[in-house]
Parts: sequence; C-alpha cells; structure tokens
Amino acid sequence: MDNRRGRRGPQQEQAPGEFTLIERVVHINRVAKVVKGGRNFSFNAIVVVGDGKGQVGQSLGKANEVTDAINKGTELAKRSMIEVPLKGTTITHPIVGRYGAAQVLLKPASPGTGVIAGGPVRAVMECLGVKDVLTKVLGTNNPHNVVKAAMNGLARCRDLRSVSHQRGVPVRQILEMD
Repeated sequence: MDNRRGRRGPQQEQAPGEFTLIERVVHINRVAKVVKGGRNFSFNAIVVVGDGKGQVGQSLGKANEVTDAINKGTELAKRSMIEVPLKGTTITHPIVGRYGAAQVLLKPASPGTGVIAGGPVRAVMECLGVKDVLTKVLGTNNPHNVVKAAMNGLARCRDLRSVSHQRGVPVRQILEMD
C-alpha cells in the first residue's frame, strides 16, 4: 500500500525470535482545546495491529504529536490482541458485530473472492490475515465504532471444536444436526 494522503501501509517489526506484526493506522483526528492563550492541538490515532495468522487488536492512541499518538496506539493494540478462529483464508461463519450505532456484517467467502470491505473493516481483516471475506457496514460509518463493531463480531466467532466443547457433545453430532 502506498504512503500518499497520510496512509501508512503495513509496518513490519522484526527482531530475532519474534513474530512480525502488521500495523495499520485507520484514522487520525486532530482535536483542539481552547485555552486562554489560543488553541492547543492534539491528535487521536486509531491503530489496528495483527500477526496475519488469526490474531488482531485495536486501540486509540492520544498524544500531542501524530507519531506519538500512533506509537501509543500500536502499543495498546498489541496488548488488546484477540485470537480469532479462521477456516482457511476466511472466517468460520457469518456474524454481525455491533458497537454503538455501528453494525458490521461479516460473511465467509470462497477462495479467490478477496477482501470486500470498506476502509476500517479492511484494515482489521488484512491485519487478521483474512484473504476472502464479504463485509457490509450498516448504521454509522464512524471509524471508531466501525472498528469496534468488527472486533466485536470477530471476538464472537467460534470454530467447530469450541462449539462441541461448549455443548459437551462430539463434533460428529453437531455436523449431523446441520
């Protein structure tokens, strides 16, 4: 991805013995506080971090400089990473994630479909390592709420083994129910 218009492409961190992380800046917002001497400006940065193999995290970093806000967001996102079960290059089942007025519909897609998603959801999916998925953002398109809604949906995704363990029945019995 190119670096025009303030976008940052996937950032790779490499150290011996460590795994690489993909970092995406979803949105940067400048906020102003009016004080006696004028305005004080600070920045918010929504950052999504993932390993490309089923782990993803998101966070909001705030600081007086853009780079500091991005660095803070990255560190917080690393701490908030969740494990998402994947089925090949897609998610395991359709699900709707909700947060505030935002709803994000996530549907698995056949191989070769690609990531059909808008900006904030695309960043989450690419950091997660999903190659084929269909998404639709319903309600608000506020990037804060859209990212949190996508994360909510992904956090509620289950694979067949976890469902069978939760219900206390063998996997074969669950497959026969469908």
